[in-house]
This record gives sequence, structure tokens and C-alpha cells, in this order.
Amino acid sequence: MQSTHRHAIGINRRELLQVGYSGLIGLGLSQFLSAAEAPKAKKAKSVIVVFLTGAASHIDTFDPKPQAPVEIRGEFKPIATKVPGIQYSEHLPMLAARADKLAVVRSLTHRDDNHLGASHYLVTGTKQPNGRFDKPLSRDDWPSYAAGLSYLKPPAAGIPAGVTLPTFLAEGPLVWPGQHGGFLGAKHDPWQINQDPNGAKFRVDNAQLMPGLDVNQFKDRLELLASVNRQQSTLAESLEARKMSDQQKKAAELLLNGAVAKAFDLNAEKPADRDRYGRHLFGQSLLLARRLVQAGVPMIQANMGKVQYWDSHGNNFGRLKNDLLPPLDRGVSALLDDLTAMGLLDDVMVVVVSEFGRTPKVNNDKGGRDHWARCFSAAFAGGGVRGGQVIGKSDKTASDPTVSPFSPDDVGATVYHQLGVDHTAEVKDRTSRPVQLNRGTVMQALFSGG
Repeated sequence: MQSTHRHAIGINRRELLQVGYSGLIGLGLSQFLSAAEAPKAKKAKSVIVVFLTGAASHIDTFDPKPQAPVEIRGEFKPIATKVPGIQYSEHLPMLAARADKLAVVRSLTHRDDNHLGASHYLVTGTKQPNGRFDKPLSRDDWPSYAAGLSYLKPPAAGIPAGVTLPTFLAEGPLVWPGQHGGFLGAKHDPWQINQDPNGAKFRVDNAQLMPGLDVNQFKDRLELLASVNRQQSTLAESLEARKMSDQQKKAAELLLNGAVAKAFDLNAEKPADRDRYGRHLFGQSLLLARRLVQAGVPMIQANMGKVQYWDSHGNNFGRLKNDLLPPLDRGVSALLDDLTAMGLLDDVMVVVVSEFGRTPKVNNDKGGRDHWARCFSAAFAGGGVRGGQVIGKSDKTASDPTVSPFSPDDVGATVYHQLGVDHTAEVKDRTSRPVQLNRGTVMQALFSGG
């Protein structure tokens, strides 16, 4: 069984003393243990999390069950992939042709069937703290991957630690948790893009100079802004005021960097290359993700659809066949092709995952599948991942893992590890209490096989 370090949040007095003592010789205990246990895999420079918000059916994507009864296996047939013995859904033909680059994990599992709590779990690598379940976005949330990276391994000035696109996950006033810096504060929030990159007028105003304004003029305006901000410092004690100051600084650094700002100009791409990704929100978001990693952004979360977009309680097969799987198949395939052709695949780990799977049994009245966290799948590629393999196994109805269960904690540990961040490192919560960033175990099978 895969160990997932199910400790309580925080560290006890004995652990704290051990860390403090080992720190006297310049090496924290957690760093020592991490170095001893971690796989010797190539580190990634960037990670792209392709988040299927609302939860995709694992049976109808990467874990087909052709021998199961029809109410389990559903309407789709499996197809052979480039790797003998591995099958995907018939509606992922392009990814099937690239299965040699993909490591599919069929044994992810947890116990939270609600979108809010489960999404927080997957995009932070940790359950909602303090017993909070299914609560909206809060500064009590655990930090997102970009925030943890910003706190422990900040990139150079002008490079945001993370970008989330093309939408903030929210239902009206209810914003889903885990999407920002959480208790680490607004300073570590990822850069949020709330526009469809496929739109004819797509531009990110905070990442582009105004027409007719050159960099020198912009520096002059920054100096004026800094002067005004200093005069208003006595009025800037609220959280929102501090957040605005941090955002202004990030925007200025990004604009002056140039390379990151240019990444948002999708019109710089040849029309044929944009077509390869698909002229839709899915495809153009993944193209933008590729351009951002080229510009040096280390952490990107591409939300594939608005909140609950993959939540197929009804008409599961029609929606997957017509609306969801074709653009995902095309966009991720084009991304993998480009990263390979550009020599970047070893430097960028791509993770395709959702917050949970869907019920093995089809709802006969609606033709849908409901929430199912006990077993679901994810696909990994690049960044040292050994492709052409399936890791873990589900039972004959894809109800539960039977081999190598992994938790979202382990996904988080793997993301941080590949970005060169010690996932066991200590951070401070809002009460300045020391807590461990992540309690998972790096998924070594992704890099060694088996």
C-alpha cells in the first residue's frame, strides 16, 4: 500500500526540536528525509495542471471496462493505443496515438464527493484545514501550488510563480476554495486570467502596456504611483489594500519583463498552429499555457471549462462525445506535440486530472453518472515521467483501487517535488503556527515505471 503520511496538521514539540537541532548544521530534518527518500527523477521547470472542473468519468476516458455489464461500461468502446495492452476511450484517439508519452494512473482515491472540498484537495494537495468542508474561498484555505512555490521558491522578478486561466471557478457569489494563496496571503496569489483566449478581442490588460506608452514612460508612472502609495500607506492597512499593492507590483514587474507579456499575444502564432490546438476555449487555453512556460512561468492551472463543466449527471455520453472529449483530446495532443518538437517535454510536466471520478453505474433515468471519489484516473506526461505505462489498477467495475492507491496529497507532493520544492517544508499558517506544506508521498512509479 502507498503511504500517504496521514498525520494531523502541524508538527509536535519533539519534531520541532529535531528540526531546530538539525538546522544548526544547516540542514533541516525534513530536507534530509526528503533527499533520502525522493526518486532521482529529472526535475521539471514548469508544471501545467489541466483541471477538468466538475469531474470527468474515469470509465469513459482512461479506464474503460469493456467486460463489465452495460450499465457499468456505458456506451463507449475502448480502442487500442500506441502501447500494446493499454486501452483508452474511443473518443480519445489522438491521445491514444501518443500513449507512449503518457503515464495513466487508474488508482486515485479519496472520500470527498463534493465539488468544493474535492477541488480544494486536488489544486492544493491538502484537504481543507480546520475541519472546513465545502466552504467557499477563504484566507483559511491551504495555498495553491503556485502559492506554495511563490513562498518557498519564488521566481525571478517579472515572472509570476503561477497563472490560472481562463476562468476563476465560481458559481455567482460562491467562489470555489483553494484557488489562491490561502493563509500565505495575497502576496502569493497566482496571476488570474478571466478571459477566453479564443475570443477575437482577447488581451490581458494588466499584462500589456497601453497603446503609445513605452517602457521608459511606464517606469516614470511607476515612480509616481509609488509616491502616491507611500502617502497613502496609513490608509492601506486592510487586507484588500495590501492585496491591491501586491497586484500593482506584480503587474508592473510583469510588464517590464516583456517576455511574459508577449506570451499573451496569441496572434503571434501561425494560424495553422492555432488550428492544431482547436479554435475553442480548451485549445487556445492550452496554447497560452505552452507560451507561458516558454516565457518561464513555472506553474499553470488551465481550467478546462467553467465550474462544474464536466459534471455530467445527465446525458453523460452525449456531452462527452460532442462537447468535452474532442477538444480535450485535440488540445492536449497538440500541447504534447509542441513540447516534444521544441525540446521542452523533459522540462514541463503535464497533469490531466479532475477533483474525482463518476459513478460506475449509469443513471438509467438521465443517462448520466454521479460523483465518485473512491476511484478515478489522471494522466501525466513530461517532466521526467516515463510514458507508455499504466500505474495502479481499479477493480472490475472501476469502483475502488486494487493496486497502488494514491491520494491527492500524493499528487501534490509530486507536483512540488518536480518543481524542486521540498513538499515537507514548514510554512506558517495565519496564526503563525508551523505546519507542513504537504503530507503526501512522491509518486515514484511515474518516473521509474511499475
